[in-house]
Parts: sequence; structure tokens; C-alpha cells
Amino acid sequence: MVANMAVRATSAPLGARCVVLSLDAMAAVPGPGDDGFCRFYTEVKEIEKRDSVLTPKQQIDRLLRPGSTYFNLNPYEVLQIEPEATIEEVKRTYRKYSILVHPDKNQDDQERAQQAFEIINKAWKTLEDEETRKKCMYIVEEAKERTDHMIEEKRKKMRKEGKHSEGIPEDDPVNYKHAIYVMTMKLFADMERKRQHLETRDMEERKRKREAKIEEEEQESLQKEWAKNFEESRQTRVDSWKTFQAGSSKEKKRKKVMGFKPPKPKPESR
Repeated sequence: MVANMAVRATSAPLGARCVVLSLDAMAAVPGPGDDGFCRFYTEVKEIEKRDSVLTPKQQIDRLLRPGSTYFNLNPYEVLQIEPEATIEEVKRTYRKYSILVHPDKNQDDQERAQQAFEIINKAWKTLEDEETRKKCMYIVEEAKERTDHMIEEKRKKMRKEGKHSEGIPEDDPVNYKHAIYVMTMKLFADMERKRQHLETRDMEERKRKREAKIEEEEQESLQKEWAKNFEESRQTRVDSWKTFQAGSSKEKKRKKVMGFKPPKPKPESR
């Protein structure tokens, strides 16, 4: 395959990179007689033909395939569009796929169709909103920067090893596009893990505060109950104390009377 071939590759599932040859690419590559070009062009057309006739069942299977939770974090992957697509293109694609997987159109597989429809709808909502769409574009741009840095590091290593003349796989535009795609998927996954981590931490913090609040309320309730019982028993305690005091006074008087002894008579002395 010609290294400097200009192509546009759409984000695609593993094992199926959907590549579309642009008019500029056709002008840049050798003519149809070149074997490498012919093989590449045939492959592209086969992929285009296959993807253009995806049935509702195939779309549902694509969105619910093993590992779909990971792939569906990327709204561009869900809608099979380029990050550079305009909002009008995003809307058209969303409508096409939402009709294909709509539960009403898939009466024999409504449950899975509903799941697929929700995935499509979530991707559209993400890209429809200007703020969340900007965040997605930041991720794509970050993926490009990291991929370029990784490629530069590879080239440095090869120069150190004296392999100046040898190229790297990412010199091929298709491989370069796929490297960006893989990095983009990784960053979307990292963002989701971070979101889940923050959500879990926030949930635990709210739980801790809720438990502390409950404990505080229980302590206040116990203090109020104690104060109420203390107040209600005040008169009883006063009466008990008065009774005790009265009883103590009588006992002291009784002991005082019982404890009196007349003096003994002294014998007369003559």
C-alpha cells in the first residue's frame, strides 16, 4: 500500500475499519493498473457495500456486541461518524440509525432494540449539546497529540538503533488513523473510569454525611428525651427530698431524746 496515500477512515469496530477513498487520494495514488492500489480499492468498496446494507438486526448486534459497553463510550463510534462531522451530518446519521433500531420497527426483538435505541439516543444527546460535544472533541484532539508523541518516540528509538531508513507502521495513513482511533477509545474509557471514581467517592461522602447526620439526630433525640424525663420527675425528686429531710429531722430529735442520760448521784463524803 502506498505510504503517502491520502485517505479518510471512519471510526469502526475492531476487525472492521471502514475506509473511504477521497477524490484527493485518487489523484495522489498510482493509476488503476497498480496492483497495490487495486487491492486496496477493492477492499474499500467491499467495506462500503457491506456497511451500506446493514440491517436492523446487524445494527442491534453491533451496538450490543461483546465489549459494547467499552465501545459505546465513544459517541462517534456509536454513530459511525467522523469527529469532524457537522451537527447536520450527526443529526442525519442519528435519525437513520434510530429508525433502524427503533423498538416499534423490531417487534420480534423489542428488548434488545430498546437497548440499542437508548445507546443511539445517548450518543446523539452527547453530540447535540455544545458543551459535551466540545469535551468529546478535546478527547479526540488529545488522542491525536498522544499518538503523534508516541510516533515521534518510535522514530527516536529507531534513530538511536541506526534504523534511519526503516519506516514505522503509522507511516501508513490507514494505520495512523487507526492508532488515533484506538487512543481515542482509551481516553473515553479513562474519562468514564474517572467519572465513576468521582461518583463513587461522592456517593461514599454523601453516605458518610448522612450517617453522621442520623447519629447526630439520634443524640439530640436522646438528650431531649432525657431532659423531658428529668423535668417531669422534678416534683417527684423534690417531694422525695422533702420527705427525706423531714424524716431526718425526726430521727435526729428521737436520737437526741433517747440519748439523754441523767447524771449519776455522787456518794456522800463525811
